[in-house]
Amino acid sequence: MRTATITRSTAETEVSVEIALDGTGSYDNQTGVGFFDHMLDQLARHSLIDMTIRCTGDTHIDDHHTVEDVGIALGQALSQALGDKKGIRRYGACLLPMDDALVRAALDLSGRPYLVWTVEMPTAQIKTFDTELVREFFQAFSTHGGITLHVDMLHGINSHHIAEAAFKSVARVLREAVETDPRKSDAIPSTKGSL
Repeated sequence: MRTATITRSTAETEVSVEIALDGTGSYDNQTGVGFFDHMLDQLARHSLIDMTIRCTGDTHIDDHHTVEDVGIALGQALSQALGDKKGIRRYGACLLPMDDALVRAALDLSGRPYLVWTVEMPTAQIKTFDTELVREFFQAFSTHGGITLHVDMLHGINSHHIAEAAFKSVARVLREAVETDPRKSDAIPSTKGSL
């Protein structure tokens, strides 16, 4: 099993992340930020990556540190679970509709972190959750996971739908990229010989 456990402790947060890449999408995520937990559940469910995430953070200030630090730890866990990346498909792409929202995601598990984010949220908040934190999560996740990640909103008028479509589309591309390629299960998918 390709699994990883990461713990991260700072003056702002205490985070633990456990993942299994070859899972069924089971999840148990508790960060103290309700909407964020809902998005992490979607990420697990639609990637088929089992996730157990715990975070206690300084949410009395705001949710920023919690969201960012979970992104950091989850990216580190993904990188650790992938190991040398032998046999993976490496790339993924998805066009995901959710009601009014249409979001396109594409990624490369290249080891070269880069985020392109062209997502406009119509509102500053979803209930009490700052919508700008969706980008902050994916910035931390892509940086610490070594992922080239593009997320583009093509349509959308409802912030909840846009955010959820972003998480689900990234989940689907993760599912595709981490899967074993049956035609090249013994090879690293790069002409360089390493990723």
